[in-house]
Amino acid sequence: MKSLNVRVYGILIHENKLLVSDEYIKGMKITKLPGGGLEFGEGTHECLKREFKEELDLDVEIESHFYTTDFFVNSAFSRANQLISIYYFVKQKHDFKFNTSQIPFDFIKLEEGAQSMRWIAMPELSENDFTFIIDKKVGELLINNIV
Repeated sequence: MKSLNVRVYGILIHENKLLVSDEYIKGMKITKLPGGGLEFGEGTHECLKREFKEELDLDVEIESHFYTTDFFVNSAFSRANQLISIYYFVKQKHDFKFNTSQIPFDFIKLEEGAQSMRWIAMPELSENDFTFIIDKKVGELLINNIV
């Protein structure tokens, strides 16, 4: 059965650096923006706030919409799922408590669900910093609109 998968991501820029999430999912090392899947019964803002709280113990404020997928994308993990991803600029409400690394995929242990966070300086940002086609598009848009 084919289905639609809605994902919601946050663009957090602090001191001219973009926060990215390096993750190990289903045997793949991926780099993406913080966020995740919309759950039944919640709105996109609620989803993004929940994801930041779960993953980073960070309360965020949604500032503005940046981009919504406008082309067909199959999920990398299930060919029966079409993805729609929604990206918002977010701002942290308090100081950061989470750890970051300067090394990509700096996991304590390489296991399913491993995650590490890092900052990429905006002037150094490339669409190739991201794994998936939608995130690459967002990276390109950020470069063309912000850097």
